[in-house]
Amino acid sequence: MKENDIKIDGSWKSRLSEEFGKPYFQSLIHFVKQEYASGVVYPPGREIFHSFDACRFEDVKVVIIGQDPYHGPGQANGLCFSVGDGVRQPPSLVNIFKEIRNDLGKPIPSSGNLDRWARQGVLLLNATLTVRASSPGSHQNKGWEAFTDVVIQKLSTEKENLVFLLWGAYAQKKGEIIDGNKHCVLVSAHPSPFSADRGFFGCKHFSKTNQYLKSKGISEIEW
Repeated sequence: MKENDIKIDGSWKSRLSEEFGKPYFQSLIHFVKQEYASGVVYPPGREIFHSFDACRFEDVKVVIIGQDPYHGPGQANGLCFSVGDGVRQPPSLVNIFKEIRNDLGKPIPSSGNLDRWARQGVLLLNATLTVRASSPGSHQNKGWEAFTDVVIQKLSTEKENLVFLLWGAYAQKKGEIIDGNKHCVLVSAHPSPFSADRGFFGCKHFSKTNQYLKSKGISEIEW
């Protein structure tokens, strides 16, 4: 696949174009194309790079790192933890909204579509951007993680005063390349029902994010 075939916002394309020509990425694209051709893969092809299209590089204020897209029908929309309008909210997202309610007093929204966060400068980045239906982890270790590491590295190096929200051990390990002297890095347990009671509930990451942004003269996020 040639660079021109990668449909991604220009602000990211200019910074990531070098990756598109590398052997690992060519191999990744070949694998992903085969997967889409031979079975059901999420998210829909046009939404693979949705997180980048919805939040330009220049606009990023906050980065939330997820692992895999949702692997159930109609769930994944290219933004980590997000689902489309009218789709039942998965348990982790329900817990995120519960923490926002407890932290900021906001009611739980009817829609789990987090596009509204992305438009405000929240990059909702999964480490792996595609997944086979009903097969969590099926597209791990194929090259996506190397690509998203470059994304995180560029954000850490080229920007300052970002807030990184690292929920769970996986995100925290992936976030080891972030420069904590230039950015605010907040860590907690994952919002999954299996771990939310072990430190996600009560983390107050949403108010802490806004306090940090405000202290740097950056507009806050309307969570």
